[in-house]
Amino acid sequence: MLRTLALFTSGFLITLSAGWLALPKVLYRSQAQPLQFNHAVHIGEKGGMSCQDCHAIRKDGSFAGIPKLDSCSSCHAEPMGTTSAEKTFVSQYVKPGREVPWLVYSRQPDNARFPHAAHVRTAKLKCEQCHGDHGKSTSLPLYQANRITGYSLDVMGRPGGNWNLSRTGGMRMDDCVACHEKNRLRHSCLDCHK
Repeated sequence: MLRTLALFTSGFLITLSAGWLALPKVLYRSQAQPLQFNHAVHIGEKGGMSCQDCHAIRKDGSFAGIPKLDSCSSCHAEPMGTTSAEKTFVSQYVKPGREVPWLVYSRQPDNARFPHAAHVRTAKLKCEQCHGDHGKSTSLPLYQANRITGYSLDVMGRPGGNWNLSRTGGMRMDDCVACHEKNRLRHSCLDCHK
């Protein structure tokens, strides 16, 4: 009886550990962005730009998202730096007038509507509050998408560490609800879900 219990417990723990370590690798597919991009060179004191210079909010209040090629090509008709990524960007995208097929880390579910204008213009939230310190990054992380849902790991939040059950970052509904509760805001489900 004791031997059976010990075998069952050890088998259970081995299976649990294998699943814990293997499942994220099986569940998420990884893909590199088509180009590397250095936000730190463009943003702040170095580049003098802000997030909104490239990721603009339109006059109607909707979010423009990933910048179109024409917002980059005015400065990058020719390479300004020495990186191979910038040379590739100019030769393969700017000169032929071809949009870069960026993978979007923060694509929300189709039934969710997030009004950037209400949060950035009215509530005066900084982009970093939801999107982290991308403005300080010198390279882009791998895009990791859930094979079942198709949503990025960045929307769900990255695991906090090897054996840590918490997650860092993320743009899930509970993150929005927690922020609204902290700021004593009440909304109906239909304010964000259509």
